[in-house]
Amino acid sequence: MGKNVSTEQNTELRQRANRRLAEFLRHPGYEVIPLQGTEESVIEHVPKDIALTVTASPGKGTWATVELAERLAGHGFGVAPHLSARLIRDRSELGEILQRLREAGIRDAFVVAGDVDEPAGEFEGAAGLLQAMSEIGHDLDEVGITGYPESHPKISDEMTIQAMYEKAPYATYIISQICFDPEVISDWARRVWSRGVKLPIRVGMPGYVNRQKLVRISASIGVGESARFLRRQRNWLLKMFLPGGYSPDRLIEGLKPGITDPDSNVQGLHIYTFNEVERTEAWRREMLERAETSA
Repeated sequence: MGKNVSTEQNTELRQRANRRLAEFLRHPGYEVIPLQGTEESVIEHVPKDIALTVTASPGKGTWATVELAERLAGHGFGVAPHLSARLIRDRSELGEILQRLREAGIRDAFVVAGDVDEPAGEFEGAAGLLQAMSEIGHDLDEVGITGYPESHPKISDEMTIQAMYEKAPYATYIISQICFDPEVISDWARRVWSRGVKLPIRVGMPGYVNRQKLVRISASIGVGESARFLRRQRNWLLKMFLPGGYSPDRLIEGLKPGITDPDSNVQGLHIYTFNEVERTEAWRREMLERAETSA
């Protein structure tokens, strides 16, 4: 009798996990890079009910991000541009950016420190930019900030924890940086809330990315920036491309126990597409069908 109850409980847990996963897969976020052809690829392959974020980089600058976000919003997408603190010169430029977003009807932004060694102006990090945004005033309904499940290569764990406290009052959600260990992700998410930062978390994960596409993107964003990107991300790049390495299916399966916890603050998936939107969307549809069939 006890064995039958246990089997029924396990079946219910699996079904609950698949139902929750299906919810996440119906409406994930896709991150794209403002390069030639990005707009056309998104329009062709991405449904309008999938939220988009547009990255900012030193090579392309803030305005390439804003302009692509404006165009995608004009096509009917919900879109959040990255506002990179170290790429924004001063409050005057920040005010101009916020005005452009207001005029485009963009109600979401993702605020990051920025992957550049020397700031362009007065903003050293995301906390300062968030405070300035609040003081200037904006019409954003949603403001995202970054979370780090694993140690940051240049910032101590104590500093990343303190930075989250400083940013949290201005934010409405957290997106985690790439991590390939589902247990680390789930444990980190629990610790965020246990420390008192009660913001919903969207787990960041790569979609389907091939080596050739990543190399082309790296070349497109400039030699210096490419080298910096590859150097800082070499650990997870190795995991992505070694035989038997990264698989989005395996990461999703590993995350299931954590996301089905009733006390989980994980509320969605944020997929780093590296502009591989066609393959990522095909994977999402296939994974969603499997989750719905098993729910």
